[in-house]
Amino acid sequence: MLSCLSFWAALPATAATVPPGVELAAKQEIVRNNGSEPASLDPHKVESDVEFNIISDFFEGLVSIDNDGHVRPRLAARWENKDNRVWTFHLRPGLKWSNGDPLTAGDVVYSWRRLVDPKTASPYESYLANMHLLNARQIIEGKKGTETLGIQAVDDVTLTITLEQPTAYFLAMLAHPSLVPVPQKAVAQFADKWTQPGHFVSNGPFTLSEWVVNERLTGVRNKRYWDDGHTQINKVTYLPIGSETADVNRYKAGEIDITYTVPQTLFPSLQQELGNQVHISPKLATYYYEFNTRKAPFNDSRVRQALNLGLDKDIIAGKVLGQGQIPAWLISQEKIGGVTLQKPDYAGWPREKRITEAKKLLAQAGFTAGHPLTLGLLYNTSESHQRIAIAASSMWRKNLGVEVKLHNQEWKTMLDTMHGGGFDLVRYAWVADYDDASTFLNNFRTGDSENTSLYANPDYDRTLALAARSGTAAQRGRYYQQAEDILARDVPAIPVYHYVSVQLVKPYIGGFSPSPLGVYYTKDLYVVKH
Repeated sequence: MLSCLSFWAALPATAATVPPGVELAAKQEIVRNNGSEPASLDPHKVESDVEFNIISDFFEGLVSIDNDGHVRPRLAARWENKDNRVWTFHLRPGLKWSNGDPLTAGDVVYSWRRLVDPKTASPYESYLANMHLLNARQIIEGKKGTETLGIQAVDDVTLTITLEQPTAYFLAMLAHPSLVPVPQKAVAQFADKWTQPGHFVSNGPFTLSEWVVNERLTGVRNKRYWDDGHTQINKVTYLPIGSETADVNRYKAGEIDITYTVPQTLFPSLQQELGNQVHISPKLATYYYEFNTRKAPFNDSRVRQALNLGLDKDIIAGKVLGQGQIPAWLISQEKIGGVTLQKPDYAGWPREKRITEAKKLLAQAGFTAGHPLTLGLLYNTSESHQRIAIAASSMWRKNLGVEVKLHNQEWKTMLDTMHGGGFDLVRYAWVADYDDASTFLNNFRTGDSENTSLYANPDYDRTLALAARSGTAAQRGRYYQQAEDILARDVPAIPVYHYVSVQLVKPYIGGFSPSPLGVYYTKDLYVVKH
């Protein structure tokens, strides 16, 4: 049956909302720390918030998700669907790229085809397959051409998207930054250099004006953006400061308006000193240590489970961190997408019982006091990751006699190492792409482009496939529970803790309100006179 989702399309677009009586500063510019140097500004070449924070300011997709979970119209003004399988999107008239070229439905088709093209080798190439877009998986596997992908331009302002099966979280998935259009002409003309200043073309509220590697990246207001009238900020500068202490010091010195995070060591004193400048908000994200499951002895689930049981997660969340983080025994979240998932039984065991069981598993795998397990733990350079890694290695040594060698690499280098399989155990984290457990669980599906653990389990894959075909949240929840139970047994990754967002924000910055996905957009901000 044909149903028009006019309710969604009728919702107002998000924008900077200045309360009555608030006087704005003459200079509408902000500086935000972004934590690391971005690997790229190509939406199809990246996979983390370091890049997507900037890309989400420079580009815009068909829809967005507000903090209440509502789907908002962006490039698409309205849409309708038939049987939840064939969707028709109507673009706003007169859309333009930052260089003045028209932005059409054909640009979206080109971009999605480029995303799944094996030649692109995007870390997110599996995203459209997980959405169940027609032929996406076969294209990724090289069995069909990109022209068969289930997206077509009817005309310059009309798109049809065809799914292989109804996907309950389809609209929410559409908001992901990997699905924004990219400029075909610029990519064709400049190849990999299209993201450099002078070549860069975007379609969002801001566009690139300067990029000094390892120093700063600057965006300026895009006057050709369709909703520019609701933007207040004229210039945004992103800093790649990896040191959390330096982040805070430069914030105190007035050089940064919004920090990337707050170091645990300074958290209590900053709360006392700065009060409501310390912002804490929920975040659908999990910090975990991922195994290379194809590398001995980590191809043995007994070894992986022993390390999981031997980690004192309560101490890491409550003592090492202590900002409201929650010890994690699930890869996804206990409450997500309208379902509640149960932790494995061993999460409720006394600490002593977990350690005893861990020692038994190691012994069964051939590791004893006379023949201890030795492993390398890789993390990206950060004071926080270092503190957690030191704590984890100390726990494994004390509890299980395991010897851990710590290694750190810069963010971009670590990602290359992960995708190349050059690790034993690596620090990673996943921030939800949308409000559904599948955004976490798909990363361990056989062959998924984000499955750097190289884990493979046909039963797990079947369970996720059944969840995707389920018509209700309750049905999906039952399959997600089965999937989490399989992960709790096989442990391709050790969940460590569930995040909260903690940042310092200057009192004159208005409109700051991160979503549960940890995202805030510069277009929603404004600077109050101060």
